[in-house]
Amino acid sequence: MSATKISNILQQAIALHQQGRLDAAETLYQQVLKIEPEHFDALQLLGVIARQSGDAELAVTRLRQAIIVDAQQAIAHGNLGAALQDLGLAEEALASYDRALQLKPDYAMAWNNRGNTLRSLGKLAAALHNYDKALEFNPRYAEALLNRGIALQDMDEHEQASQDFDEALQLKPKDIALLFARSFSLQCLRLEEDAIAGYEDVLRLQPGHMQAWCNRGICLQKLQHLTAALDSFEEAIKIKPAYTKAHLQYGNTLRQMGQDNAAIKAYQTAAAHCSDETELTQINYALAALGAFDTPVMSPPAYVADLFDQYATHFDQHLLEVLHYQVPALLGKAVNRHVKAEPGNYLDLGCGTGLCAPYLRAQASKLTGIDLSEKMLTKAKNTGLYDELHCAEISDWLPLQDQDFDLIIAADVFVYIGDLDPVFAAASRVMPADAVLGFSVEMTDDSADYLLLATLCTQPCLSTAPGAITRLCHC
Repeated sequence: MSATKISNILQQAIALHQQGRLDAAETLYQQVLKIEPEHFDALQLLGVIARQSGDAELAVTRLRQAIIVDAQQAIAHGNLGAALQDLGLAEEALASYDRALQLKPDYAMAWNNRGNTLRSLGKLAAALHNYDKALEFNPRYAEALLNRGIALQDMDEHEQASQDFDEALQLKPKDIALLFARSFSLQCLRLEEDAIAGYEDVLRLQPGHMQAWCNRGICLQKLQHLTAALDSFEEAIKIKPAYTKAHLQYGNTLRQMGQDNAAIKAYQTAAAHCSDETELTQINYALAALGAFDTPVMSPPAYVADLFDQYATHFDQHLLEVLHYQVPALLGKAVNRHVKAEPGNYLDLGCGTGLCAPYLRAQASKLTGIDLSEKMLTKAKNTGLYDELHCAEISDWLPLQDQDFDLIIAADVFVYIGDLDPVFAAASRVMPADAVLGFSVEMTDDSADYLLLATLCTQPCLSTAPGAITRLCHC
């Protein structure tokens, strides 16, 4: 009689659980435990409800109780892994997933969730393998396709990511997370019109999706549809008045429209809502460019790194094909008149994707590059022209060197540094008397030693780099 009663209660509880009526389901699971305190299914499913309700600690407690009752059930280990992951206990989560997969090697959900944990640790290649395993056992697993696509996004493989999202959308055509992720990849691929259409699909399904409004605004801004961009940022701000990113982008758009006073107010509002010190530094930098904050001695490193990380995928194409960029060639020609005839130890400051390397490699016994942008350095590495590459800030890296450089070159790097005296001092320490320092800067008629321009444009250009700090000197 007791077993029949438990079975009936459990069936009712599971039905309520599947309907999303968690409180009612929990009440019935607790009734089961009053009859049979060590009932595996009731304990395990109470753990699931705790996690769904946002109480990961309680979920871990209940799932561990279930595992004590029956340690051979893969589902409990898999759910325990997810709860541990919620708590940020990645290594423990991986151990739980491993145990689940030992018990059930074709457990697609465990493979998928294990991939999520690896992705959170930055182990993207391993995460992709786990998503592949999940899809091997369940080819129609839309969530695994979504997560694999997000991992590919983290690797800047947006074309492949888009293929995953397209495949998943065949299974779940109105899934908001998939539509948003696909739109973001299209945005990163600079397909702004397609991205806008995608974000509008998201907004038709969820009008309160503030990130979709904000990203739509960024795409409109890129296309120079500035009034429409403002409208999009305003919608995002209506949904979340303290949305720092939307206020910042709103300010950027107003600045592009020449509405400096309104832009200053938007930046000040962004600063008031900002809790991240790095982001706040960048907002104050934008204010400084409009004369509403103290001019810094250099561009914020985080700003420069983020700018060029975004620019890395199309940097060479834009500079060489659109702007007909010649600074590396001109600098290479200039310094080659002064360097020693024999091969030397060369340093490329702010090397970016390696545009200077072809002009330096032949005469360099060793060529070292340094840059703030990891993604630019990846491009530089692919040239095969550098012996060493370092991701670091110049003023931090140079003082630590115990080697001499025969040539130091800096192409369009010092436009991000106002006071050059510390850089020159650090460079002179690692340069013998006959070494050469070659660099480019911008010209200005202003009488100040350096100044912050009001451009803050989205891409570096020959005459006005983003927020360029210009020093009154030339090579």
